[in-house]
Amino acid sequence: MPRRTMIEAIRDAMDVSMGRDSKVVVFGEDVGFFGGVFRCTQGLQAKYGKSRCFDAPINESGIVGSAIGMAAYGLKPCVEIQFADYMYPAYDQLTQEAARLRYRSNGDFTCPIVVRMPTGGGIFGGQTHSQSPEALFTHVSGLKTVVPSNPHDAKGLLIAAIEDPDPVIFLEPKRLYNGPFDGHHDRPVTPWSKHELGEVADGHYTVPLGKAAIRRAGSAITVLAYGTMVYVAQAAVEETGIDAEIIDLRTLLPLDLDTIVASVKKTGRCVIVHEATLTSGFGAELSALVQENCFYHLEAPVARVAGWDTPYPHAQEWDYFPGPARVGRALLETMGA
Repeated sequence: MPRRTMIEAIRDAMDVSMGRDSKVVVFGEDVGFFGGVFRCTQGLQAKYGKSRCFDAPINESGIVGSAIGMAAYGLKPCVEIQFADYMYPAYDQLTQEAARLRYRSNGDFTCPIVVRMPTGGGIFGGQTHSQSPEALFTHVSGLKTVVPSNPHDAKGLLIAAIEDPDPVIFLEPKRLYNGPFDGHHDRPVTPWSKHELGEVADGHYTVPLGKAAIRRAGSAITVLAYGTMVYVAQAAVEETGIDAEIIDLRTLLPLDLDTIVASVKKTGRCVIVHEATLTSGFGAELSALVQENCFYHLEAPVARVAGWDTPYPHAQEWDYFPGPARVGRALLETMGA
């Protein structure tokens, strides 16, 4: 089976979808001739023409607003916001129009758009190129939110998102584009070509939205993570020697609550890890759900490890980034060690 980087897997997903359905269009800032700032759309314009893969002005509100209008007329736009940090001008269109279209039209219209956004830090992007805004989308009824952690899932989830009749926010951890990152910035990154999850099948396949994956089975404690933090959690577990079960959520909404509950009821302990700021982060919702559904099985309070409640710093990147040491301490404390 061929191995691909996450960039190549995402590009392949759009290529497969455009080849199967002429209604799928791709556009955004620099995604046409240039192939995208991370090259995720490279070659699509040459293959499918300027009417199906094209550049848009630097206007996020216009990009998403145009996609919503196209969707209402039967197209399936897959648009790119160059960095998730730049989605704020489009937030009104996403929350007030895309998320509400099915409801306000009583089902006469749907909004089958996908909004792709590179997310997260670990690349010295500073305060305006490192944010993780997933909680801003999970709070909005009508939006689905996806965060893949590897090339195989990225392709299958993106195809599923493009084929979904409702709007999907597709957040791509840019620190994972070329290989899994375990939080040790002073170590070389293993390329996807040498990782089992870098195996990406040719052609069409989907990974269902709303289904988590157990990346490591264990009996002592449950770790809930997504995106880059899956690998940070794995590193922390290896370094502490704790028999943890690591769940890669993959989709934040719809959420695979059944897998979470079954694991926490088995282990009796739970640590939640995400890169976004702690206060009102998605981890707070996860913590509440675990407490509500697993209260009588918990042997210790649910713990959260997250980014600090500050703008993402440039000079102190690795003090902000929730690395294996911080996750490891939370694991040990939750275990009572």
